Amino acid sequence: MARRDDLDRFYRLLDTLRQRVGGPRKLKNCTGYMDWPDRGVYVFLEPGETRDATEQLRVTRVGTHAVSAGSSTSLWDRLKQHYGTGSGSSAHPHGGNHRGSVYRKRVGEAIIEKHALHDDYPDWNARWSSIDRDRSTVRDEEYILERRVSAYLREQPFLWIALDDEPGPDSDRVYVERNAIALLSNVGTSTVDPRADGWLGRYSRSRAIRESGLWNVDHVDETYDPDFLDRLEQAVAETTPPE
Repeated sequence: MARRDDLDRFYRLLDTLRQRVGGPRKLKNCTGYMDWPDRGVYVFLEPGETRDATEQLRVTRVGTHAVSAGSSTSLWDRLKQHYGTGSGSSAHPHGGNHRGSVYRKRVGEAIIEKHALHDDYPDWNARWSSIDRDRSTVRDEEYILERRVSAYLREQPFLWIALDDEPGPDSDRVYVERNAIALLSNVGTSTVDPRADGWLGRYSRSRAIRESGLWNVDHVDETYDPDFLDRLEQAVAETTPPE
């Protein structure tokens, strides 16, 4: 019961966060001109998929950024990587670079598995260093799938928590991200908030994604520290909407 109680508290904090920022956003409606906090943690929600016996949208990914000491990556920088390219991209508008966003990579991978597109995208999971073909050719071939990934991710509602501390492996952002993932994950524990049969992540090649119910693979099999909820509550109280 302790985990369920902690999950209920976690989602109550998200409800408070919704009220503070005026509701979740979608990437399709966001720009870098909005007054985003420099650093923070974000959670993506699955549209139309709610928690067990509630109306709360279920969290499907938790993330942060600038976890290496000295990193200058901002919150919007990371969200923009998930968003992909805009309409002004001359070569690949509304595409993206899944090699710069693990979230994009995993979603594309699941689409490949669901629709048996392996022959169409043989290099999707390969690093550039292991691909012995012209990069522009590979980008052109992968463009259609990158567009599908962009369309999927830009419809996922998300919330963000302002948490501005120095980059590093021991930052509060890492602490909150790691423990939130461990709390939400169903790996190796009783299933709470079961995932809908139609959730795209069920087609993932990653057992961690399929069993956790999250687009995360790190920390899904770890034990969470319930004290992280106190730090999350403090951060929620300090988060304001971007103008």
